[in-house]
Amino acid sequence: MKKLRSSFLFIMVLTLTMIITACGGGNEGGTSGAGEEGGTDGGKQNLSLLTGGTGGTYYPLGGQIGNIISDNTDANITPQTSGASAENMETLRNGEAEIAFSQTDIASYAIEGKEMFDGAAIDNIQAIASLYPETIQLVTTADSGIKSVEDLKGKSVSIGAPGSGVYINAMQILEIHGLTTDDIKAQNLSFDESTDGIQSGNIDAAFVTAGTPTGAVEALSAQADVVIVPLADDKIAELVEKYPYYSEDTVPSGTYKIDSEVKTVAVKAMLVASKDLDENLVYEMTKAMFENTDQITHAKGELIKAETALEGLGEMELHPGAAKYFEEKGISK
Repeated sequence: MKKLRSSFLFIMVLTLTMIITACGGGNEGGTSGAGEEGGTDGGKQNLSLLTGGTGGTYYPLGGQIGNIISDNTDANITPQTSGASAENMETLRNGEAEIAFSQTDIASYAIEGKEMFDGAAIDNIQAIASLYPETIQLVTTADSGIKSVEDLKGKSVSIGAPGSGVYINAMQILEIHGLTTDDIKAQNLSFDESTDGIQSGNIDAAFVTAGTPTGAVEALSAQADVVIVPLADDKIAELVEKYPYYSEDTVPSGTYKIDSEVKTVAVKAMLVASKDLDENLVYEMTKAMFENTDQITHAKGELIKAETALEGLGEMELHPGAAKYFEEKGISK
């Protein structure tokens, strides 16, 4: 009886051991690679794509681009929410992700060690491509009487959080027009706070850097007669000459119910990668994205084209994998 009981216990222990081993998947070290940054899953490399907030453009667009890359390459892409451009650059610096969205100007500052990265240049990132314009919109209402940048003098104006992309854009546009924050009543507000402030009368105008139409400004246009303040041709030329990551842009007629198109400038949204990413993998990722743009249902998808993918990158170095793709396509800066 004792022998029978011992045999039964032995069989039970053996069976449980086999079950546990099977569930472990045979991973060495006792951990699964699935879902880990830089890990592998079924022979594919798991990579994180840093985007922005869920209410912006980067996150939903990043989800669609991530799916395209995952379906067509040896990478599994996981989009992650973040504080957008500047935070994304710092996360890449720390090796906590592999790919990120950014404004072209912010990525340029990171590489050059300027503005919010003053004295702390980031040397482990390279460009993949620029994607679509992020328009600098100086938003106000017809009731404000503001018709030019110079009219901001003495007014209460939202210029974004200190160190943000919007803040830098606002400072540079004010500079070109001979103004500083001493000439305005500067407010550091988010997009939603800015448009709410305009609607309530607490502020007069706001700088907004985002793809058009921008949700917060659309919401304002449902309650008030929105005005997008134009930039004069000579000021646009001066700005682009001094800061080459800007390009001329327009806010189309009908956007926010405006009667005619408005001239302004834009920076580009772009993808940045860690230098450590394999050249062939980045080549395949770049190719997959630009040759499957028909699968992008987001409104910005129609603006993502290989032919314009090197615009706004300035002196930023391309990742060798991306460079290989554009060389094959005969596209150069």
